[in-house]
Amino acid sequence: MKLITFTHRGSTRIGVLVGDEVVDLQAAAPALPTEMVALLAAGEPALETARAALAATDPRLSLADVHLESPILRPPKILAVGLNYADHVAESGLDTPKHPMIFNKQSTSAHPPYDPFHLPRASAALDYEGELAVVIGKRCRHVPRERAHEVVAGYTICNDVSVRDWQLRVPTFTMGKSFDTHCPLGPALVTADEIPDPHSLELHTWVNGEPRQSSNTKHLIFDCFTLIEHLSTAFTLEPGDVISTGTPGGVGIAQKPPALLKAGDVVKIAIDGLGEIENSVIDEPASTVQIG
Repeated sequence: MKLITFTHRGSTRIGVLVGDEVVDLQAAAPALPTEMVALLAAGEPALETARAALAATDPRLSLADVHLESPILRPPKILAVGLNYADHVAESGLDTPKHPMIFNKQSTSAHPPYDPFHLPRASAALDYEGELAVVIGKRCRHVPRERAHEVVAGYTICNDVSVRDWQLRVPTFTMGKSFDTHCPLGPALVTADEIPDPHSLELHTWVNGEPRQSSNTKHLIFDCFTLIEHLSTAFTLEPGDVISTGTPGGVGIAQKPPALLKAGDVVKIAIDGLGEIENSVIDEPASTVQIG
């Protein structure tokens, strides 16, 4: 299934994407939760109910009539990985990590798959990073790698948008990775049964139609299941947690000369089986100032 979060006529809820139509789960299966994390936490019975709802041809909405939100509006955790493709390690001029390089993006950075993201007023060093993201489906801890697939709800696309000067001016990446709007996700949470091997997916990124990144998830240094084992050694993973697995070579800061993003640019990321996301860049609006 392609699970989505969408807004229609002022109401935000979850559904299933089928071609250019949306199965509105609130209407088709009203006993189900109307929010993605709650649906995942309800477990396999809830997902089976959602699958059964696909048999209904009505009620369905046209995809053109809804606004796609981030599949998970407010992930409990967004965990990301640095330097997880050899070509990205090489272009960064750094040594290959012996252990996964983990940082977090704040949950408020989660952003819809087609909405503009912000060039912040605090910096012009804005960059893109196309990535495969894993979504956790079960509360878990101390998960061995060979069982990690059991706790995966599915997969989605992530743009790990980065503010490079803020990222690199201190040893920890959190500030430079966590600006609001800087984690576009989507367009859907594709359930794991539709992605039999997450480690054989083509990944491509374009900026203004120009190819920038082209790789395959088979080149991950630490694969999805190794990352789940590693992370769950330290802390509990929960339904709706997002693990963004790292970006391949071709980021803007590594171009010669650097090709950082500016207002008006359009970033498109596509991954096999997951679809594509596309976001334009806009100057951070004055409305983001909020005090009280």
